[in-house]
Amino acid sequence: MAINLKSFHFNIQTKILLMGLFLGSALIFVFSILVVNDIQNKVDKVYTDFAQSITKAIAINISNTDISQINPEYFSAFINNNDEISYLEFKDKDNNTLYSSKNYYPQKEQNTILNISSQVMDNNELKGSVTVGLTGNGIKKISLVTKKTLTFIFITTWLILTLLLLLNFLLMSKELRKLYKGVKQISTGKFGYMLESESIPELTDAFNDMSNLLSQYEEENIEQLTLERNKLEAILMSIINGVIVCDNFDNVVLSNSAALHMLDIEEKDFINTKIQNFIDSHGQKCFLEKIEEFKDTPLNIIEQKPVEFNIEAGKRTIKAMISPMFSKQQDYVGYIIVLIDITRETEVNKLKNTFISNVSHELRTPVTVLRTYTDTLCNNGDDFDEDTKKEFLKTLDKEAKRLHTMVNDILDFSRLESGNVCLKKEYANINELIEQNIMSIKILADEKQMNIIFNPKDELPLVPINIESMDRVIRNLLSNAIKYSNDGQDIIVKTGCSDDKQNLWFSIKDNGIGIAKEHLDKIFDRFYRVENSTHTIKGTGLGLHLVKMTVEKHHNGKITVESTENEGSTFTVYLPLIIDENELI
Repeated sequence: MAINLKSFHFNIQTKILLMGLFLGSALIFVFSILVVNDIQNKVDKVYTDFAQSITKAIAINISNTDISQINPEYFSAFINNNDEISYLEFKDKDNNTLYSSKNYYPQKEQNTILNISSQVMDNNELKGSVTVGLTGNGIKKISLVTKKTLTFIFITTWLILTLLLLLNFLLMSKELRKLYKGVKQISTGKFGYMLESESIPELTDAFNDMSNLLSQYEEENIEQLTLERNKLEAILMSIINGVIVCDNFDNVVLSNSAALHMLDIEEKDFINTKIQNFIDSHGQKCFLEKIEEFKDTPLNIIEQKPVEFNIEAGKRTIKAMISPMFSKQQDYVGYIIVLIDITRETEVNKLKNTFISNVSHELRTPVTVLRTYTDTLCNNGDDFDEDTKKEFLKTLDKEAKRLHTMVNDILDFSRLESGNVCLKKEYANINELIEQNIMSIKILADEKQMNIIFNPKDELPLVPINIESMDRVIRNLLSNAIKYSNDGQDIIVKTGCSDDKQNLWFSIKDNGIGIAKEHLDKIFDRFYRVENSTHTIKGTGLGLHLVKMTVEKHHNGKITVESTENEGSTFTVYLPLIIDENELI
């Protein structure tokens, strides 16, 4: 575009130059013709006057002489020695030719261009006439010299005018090129560019003033825009949700760090690319179909209800929402994609569904057993002996306890999850509490021919705990150790105190099936259960979550686990010995 503009200016300058040359040449040409004509007319008049003067002089010279006695030799010599006179002729008063040089020099008479006659008078008496023919050699020479002189003047003047115009053209072109260069620099955003020129100081000063004002305006605008952009970027980058901004051509123009982290992609590989080309963890172009759906939906509808869908990126589940983007003038300029990491919510929903399924199954089993055995005893009890009745009652008692345990887990979970619960604590002997739980759960260990070996450390300080909740922690860990160990294996329980006397600890170690490494960081999550070919024991998935919440949230302690698959697990609980007095009963 700039080249065409430059060519346009050049053509106009050329036209102006040619027009100036044409007008100047025309004026000089017309002026020269007028001058030549005027000089020629004046020369012709002078020459005519000269011819008349010669004729009169001859007439006067012979006025006292008898014309008929004119000496032809005298006038022949006069004519022969004078280039201006072509012929001379005398006539009497009756117009009879008395003498004519034409008879002597006929060739000269052919060059005549002017004939002048004058009467010969003597005392006012007409005696005859004299006619002189002039060759015009003198006037021809004068005209030739005049024309040459004027031609020289014309050419010289034309050359001077052309040179001046060319110099002016070159000077103006040079200045215009400087001006064009300056305008080009400003058009590219280089405000403050200054011209240096002494030929057109007014134009140069005006351009420099304009450039300086634009520079100041740009600095003010850049500072304001930079401030606003920094604010926008700071806000955008601080948003925990991912934000992707796309223009009207589906190019990614902006993305915050949260979006890049969620999609697990580098900024250099994402910015200025087509959003439809992004490939998720399944190798699918997850945005392609929804972007098309977004574009096919009228804007008035899409403004009220953005397009929503879920995508998979690595191990994350991300909820995406596409909304249109408008300028201040309400012109559609693109769209914004908001990404929300719902991995946790998705997992929790899955766990909840699993939990509901497990709880339904777990509740159905003891309830069915209770109803079946109760119905059998009620309707056919008289048909059974005492041992069979006792066996039925034991089964009913076992299933009732199992049902009670599950209900307590659910109730404890609901109670301990609430944010305003505060468990009052009292100083207790941890060794005694562990011994009581070992005795109460020993029946389960005996059923699997297992020994619970307790190695307490003597003279431990009393620890501030909520006895009921800590009793549940110990019982849960012991029951898990029994459930996930093979028959005949031992369980080892230890207690102790930290070197700095700040914490008391106890550990429960089994030699059971253990926990795979990939499950270790999740086993304390609510509803999470490890299910594999070797571990299919049913449960609510709340036990260890309640243990962790009781120890860490309500006792400010810590629980750790060390486990090797098929070798066993060790759970260790750390309880602080110093607490706030307000937490005590």
